[in-house]
Amino acid sequence: MSSMSQQQVARRRVFYVPGYDPIHPRRYRELYRKESAEQAAISGYDIALRPKSGGGAYGWQVEGRFGEQITTADVEVLIWSDIVRDSMSNSIPATYQQLAQTAWAYIGSGALWRLMRLRKGPVIAALYPVAFLLVQLALACAAAYGVTRLGGEAAIWATGGAHTAGFAALILVAAALGGAASVMVLRWFRAQDSRFFAYYLMHDYAFSAKWQGANPPALEARMTEFGDSIAAALNDPVDEVLVVGHSSGAHLAVSVLADLIRAGRVPVAGPALAFLSLGQVVPMMSFLPQAHRLRADLQFLSESEALTWVDVTAPGDGCAFALCDPVAVSGVAQPGKRWPLVLSAAFTQTLSAERWKALRWRFFRLHFQYLCAFDRPGDYDYFAITAGPVSLADRYRGRAPSKSRIDKAVSGHVTVAP
Repeated sequence: MSSMSQQQVARRRVFYVPGYDPIHPRRYRELYRKESAEQAAISGYDIALRPKSGGGAYGWQVEGRFGEQITTADVEVLIWSDIVRDSMSNSIPATYQQLAQTAWAYIGSGALWRLMRLRKGPVIAALYPVAFLLVQLALACAAAYGVTRLGGEAAIWATGGAHTAGFAALILVAAALGGAASVMVLRWFRAQDSRFFAYYLMHDYAFSAKWQGANPPALEARMTEFGDSIAAALNDPVDEVLVVGHSSGAHLAVSVLADLIRAGRVPVAGPALAFLSLGQVVPMMSFLPQAHRLRADLQFLSESEALTWVDVTAPGDGCAFALCDPVAVSGVAQPGKRWPLVLSAAFTQTLSAERWKALRWRFFRLHFQYLCAFDRPGDYDYFAITAGPVSLADRYRGRAPSKSRIDKAVSGHVTVAP
């Protein structure tokens, strides 16, 4: 296969699949521009970005100069932010309904207890919005009680406690003010969610839980479009087609690539096909009862010779299932399994002590560190991988997986067909 040959990459197509993110993909271009410049200065190469030429999906062009070698890359973001925004357009009461449904989906299926046997960090991240939304509700109830009680005391003082029509009217006013106070508390927290992320994370987990691990029809249709874009690139005169899936974008990429290979849309003599999964949260989906498609796709992709699959996480990322082999822990690994190669980005080693101290408690920022510069880089360098002259297969050829990887079957749901 061409993906396994020793070759230098002159032209590359890169497809980035973001996680559950409602923000326009220009944020990823700006992140790439800023962080690539910093990494280039640290590592001694040059990166230049240009606007994408022509129409089509959102993206940009990159030219990497690594010594005497020049590589050009067309980067395209596979967009599903509109689907994310639609799933987040819920009222406050609807969000609390989602909370109950999501908690039941993970607790009732037994998935929560099994996930806790893998990594505590992402489970805590999943429980955080539940706990914090309940705290918000408790504070709103306390505000309602306090204002109503104060209003009742005022009504007693004003009427001498006589149960007159005026007293009843004042009690009703006090209750209405208490209700208004509770609404104001809940709305204030909702308006401050860019600081707390409780609603955002609740919508994220609810999106998976609502379908018990299956993909909603709108997302399946979008994934088909993603596949068409990647298939077209595989017929371009390029050396490598690299698909990058970050966070929940990793499990979408697994299914898109599995569909492509099953359908025979990966030409044998075409470009090298590579898949880089970063900060993956696959078990949050694959452990749910109806994730038959995902589990089947994980099993199929793990045995495929049509691509190279490298999975990079880091124990310092509390939002990812760090070093958990997504195929093995999902209980679908077979004797013919060859992928993924599970590697650690080792934040405590690849970030200086000063930078690690500055980022250690910024959990969401650390979840995006895979797309950022490292001031003590190891063999993982996002910009060298996406814009450098070496293919993903050649870069990690012969590399042993992380000794700390978790590859024991943990999921209680392992069926690959309904």
